[in-house]
Amino acid sequence: MKACIIGAGCSGFTTAKRLKDIGVDYDCFEASDDVGGNWYFRNPNGMSACYSSLHIDTSKWRLAFEDFPVPQDWPDFPHHSQLLQYFKDYVDHFNLRETITFNTSVETARRNAAGLWEVSISSGETRVYDVLFVCNGHHWSPRMPDYPGQFDGPVLHSHAYNDPFDPVDMRGKNVVVVGMGNSAMDIASELAQRPLARSLTVSARRGVWVLPKYMNGRPADKAAMPPWFPRKLGLSMARKAIKKSLGAMEDYGLPKPDHEPLEGHPSVSGEFLTRAGCGDIRFKPAIKALEGKQIRFVDDTVIDADVLVCATGYDMKFPFFDDPALLPDADHRLPLYKRMMHPDVPNLFYMALAQPLPTLVNFAEQQSKLVAAYLTGAYKPPSTEEMRAIIARDEQTHLGQYYQAKRHTIQVDFGIYVADLKKEIIRGAARARA
Repeated sequence: MKACIIGAGCSGFTTAKRLKDIGVDYDCFEASDDVGGNWYFRNPNGMSACYSSLHIDTSKWRLAFEDFPVPQDWPDFPHHSQLLQYFKDYVDHFNLRETITFNTSVETARRNAAGLWEVSISSGETRVYDVLFVCNGHHWSPRMPDYPGQFDGPVLHSHAYNDPFDPVDMRGKNVVVVGMGNSAMDIASELAQRPLARSLTVSARRGVWVLPKYMNGRPADKAAMPPWFPRKLGLSMARKAIKKSLGAMEDYGLPKPDHEPLEGHPSVSGEFLTRAGCGDIRFKPAIKALEGKQIRFVDDTVIDADVLVCATGYDMKFPFFDDPALLPDADHRLPLYKRMMHPDVPNLFYMALAQPLPTLVNFAEQQSKLVAAYLTGAYKPPSTEEMRAIIARDEQTHLGQYYQAKRHTIQVDFGIYVADLKKEIIRGAARARA
């Protein structure tokens, strides 16, 4: 058996490590010149969303790999450069680097009549594999909004933002940031400091709950409910705690959210509320039209603007697939068994194609446990019909609390998911023995 792994970010190299552990031969192709994917600042493949000041919003306690502890001297929330070095150290510690083919991208991946994968790579070669692992990530293809009118200043996606001076010098400028996700809040908080932008306006379709990195003096994600705790009760308790600790978002000058805490993907920032409360950030509703050097909003207010930064998310893309059945629909829905297996394609795995809370870093490391059992014959999945029914139940479990939006189609609770995965491996082992 031989496998193909597309990508050497944290999902790709943890999958590679698991395959190496169980003795499955594989090729891993990485378009860049090193590992790290999204956490490789100024990645020459152009796919990294890192900016110079970025710190991960997940604490070191939750992102660590099981068999490779994070450095003891790390801060609670490490800088992207520390995380990238951690990835490099992991790859070198387990002797994975020699198994990765760098500066090589996968151009096409198609199943042949025998059900094997014919994979064409950028060198012009085509190779055949028994199993395919998709580890190319889902934060690399920027989604740009389409507004009526024309804007006379620079327009960039947050994906292109490096710092307040690159790719656009924003000192003394009137800057509008679109969105209220994590990147939007980081960038707005940075630019809103008085020596930088002249004015900083955040435009958003709806208000959000901005959660702190710390609660009661501890990293907030250390207080996650255990997976066995009743879900509704846990959410109710968490919402009360958040409201008691933070108060109303309107008290900081933010728009009032139209949903409860944790009904949307959390926006986490240790600085945004302070900058807003200090008056350094002002807020406007969604953009209605671009009018030269001005921007009009849906409430028909108009402001002067020099730079427009769109922190408007990403499209989920797999450019190497041409089979529509393997691609997400227009609403970013791609139903997968245990968020990784296509019910109709038994030799295809989408690794870490999820938005797990609190972290994506070590998610594929957990998923690869089921993969390893499957490839060694110790795990047998249920029938296709059962898989589809379980997908529907799982999506209700993980998505039921969120309002409908493209960004909420792949949400999972990390703790609940991993606990269920362990049980499913046991169930699959019983099916395999039978």
